[in-house]
Amino acid sequence: MYTEQRGASLIELIMFIVIVSTALAGILVVMNQTNKGSSDPLIRKQAMAAAYSLLEEVELQDFIAASGVTGAAVTQANRASVYHIVSDYNGFATTGIFSVTDAAAATPVLTKYNASVAVVPEVSVWNGIPVGSVSQINVTVTTPGVGSVIATGYRTAY
Repeated sequence: MYTEQRGASLIELIMFIVIVSTALAGILVVMNQTNKGSSDPLIRKQAMAAAYSLLEEVELQDFIAASGVTGAAVTQANRASVYHIVSDYNGFATTGIFSVTDAAAATPVLTKYNASVAVVPEVSVWNGIPVGSVSQINVTVTTPGVGSVIATGYRTAY
């Protein structure tokens, strides 16, 4: 006499386990890749904020030195205490992002970030502004694992 089959056979159970585990492994690989890269945008945003902050600091300096005052190359120690002009920042580099007012203490999160500044005078007439009256400012911030962020601005003698 024929009886109705109930439950699943051993082969069906093994196939179910194989299919579900393969699908789960595929989903976990995608989630792992997504989570691994999820901190990169934050690091990049911090680097951009540091780069634009330093760029603004340079752009706010005088283009031409005040009469009777001589500029000095910018260092981490003299950023806030010595008179500077834009060209004094050429070659400035720092390991760690520091506050202008507290040159001894780096922001703990940003100790592995490196920043450098290049001030390049324009060698030709730039948008009708005479030669020698415009400088391009390039601030490069390098971060661990993400790479470099470059902020570029211009300062004119106005």
